[in-house]
Amino acid sequence: MSNISNKADEIVRSARGLIVAGGYNSFSFADISAEVSIRKASIHHHFPTKADLVKTVVARYREEALHGLAMADANIADPLARLRAYTGFWEACIRDNNAPFCICAMLAAELPVLPGEVTIEVRGHFRDLSGWLATVLQKGVAEGRLVLSRPAAEEALSFMATVHGAMLSARAYGDPLVFTAIIEPLFDRIAIRH
Repeated sequence: MSNISNKADEIVRSARGLIVAGGYNSFSFADISAEVSIRKASIHHHFPTKADLVKTVVARYREEALHGLAMADANIADPLARLRAYTGFWEACIRDNNAPFCICAMLAAELPVLPGEVTIEVRGHFRDLSGWLATVLQKGVAEGRLVLSRPAAEEALSFMATVHGAMLSARAYGDPLVFTAIIEPLFDRIAIRH
């Protein structure tokens, strides 16, 4: 994704912000045209359809997420600390309002009406994330740092759903502290106290 032009990159960043604000159906190329100061025809030159654009946005988002998870794996040895870094990332994004909601969570709510190529990318993000979480949870159990009441793959789905639900709740209440209030009991449940 890094080999696209500067103008195409501006279009992608604009679309990403619009998706976070309201989802797939909340914006048009006209909205991007006004924000990026580009003609709609020029947007179509870079991205023939809205589906092409949103697929690119989500693919880039997936790349960034995978990179972030890989950095956590490389730099944080303790599995519990890795999980805290993941939730801490979202806590900071919500508090600072720089990326207050996962674009894939926003798009997942619209899956029944999304184009197939966008749906594939969105589902891929959730598979990437749940796979990473399951691996971290398994490692935590193996190291005696975490305790799980169900298999790691199921716990990963629950963890992921809790984080995304906490994002939604923080947005609904207009209060970043709601995110923390929902997340902390999750750690209380899985962390082994020494």
